[in-house]
Amino acid sequence: MKYTLLAVSSITYAMKAKKLLNGMGIFCEVSKTPKNLASGCGYSVRIRDNPDYVTGILEKNGIAIKGRRTVEM
Repeated sequence: MKYTLLAVSSITYAMKAKKLLNGMGIFCEVSKTPKNLASGCGYSVRIRDNPDYVTGILEKNGIAIKGRRTVEM
């Protein structure tokens, strides 16, 4: 299974992103950001959907993405 981590600037933005995406029917979870992905608070939103689509939704709602990594499980 493949998923993408989208690093955000704070736990507040991670929780806001989760609420927004789950409300739209897009599965996501908040998780710790790997140290080599981005600096900052250390939280990411983990998604399985198209990362370009989800990033667009988040940025349109004022949630900036600080880093992005696709991971194969």
